[in-house]
Amino acid sequence: MAHPVKHFITITHHRHKVIAHCFRVGIGWQGLGHDLSKYSLAEFVPGAKYYQGTRSPGEAQREAKGYSEMWLHHQGRNKHHYEYWFDYVPAVRAYSAVKMPVRYVAEMFCDRMAACKIYQKERYTDESALQYFMRGQARTRMHPETAALLESWLRTLAKEGERKAFAVVKAAVKRKEY
Repeated sequence: MAHPVKHFITITHHRHKVIAHCFRVGIGWQGLGHDLSKYSLAEFVPGAKYYQGTRSPGEAQREAKGYSEMWLHHQGRNKHHYEYWFDYVPAVRAYSAVKMPVRYVAEMFCDRMAACKIYQKERYTDESALQYFMRGQARTRMHPETAALLESWLRTLAKEGERKAFAVVKAAVKRKEY
């Protein structure tokens, strides 16, 4: 059974959290464009169809079909996803992860934290995003420097809280380096 209203509320709530986090790390204008593709027909319709409220509908679509069309559409249009940053690398003669610009790593940090808050609700802690990152395969698939940077920010969040983590991310964005 499709849940278009619940899906709309969830993605909008998530997006607003990411926008607020992005303003705290100094990329507010970038945050305003976060996940707009989720409102496109290619993503919204399957998102409503596979909505569960406790995890990404892309995971449910993947289980049902063997792949997720909505995720393939989404990752190719949103630079805060490490999957966007795969390209042919002549030095290794293969498609490989390339280093992400720091502002997109910052948006990914904000996105991961907001997603954990939305899906975990009252079970969310400052360690949630780090635990999710460590359980998943993203850190082994993204560029090693990108993975190390994101992990360091998630560890700061887990150990020292949001205020310190936002300050660290904001400083890195301001320097535009890592």
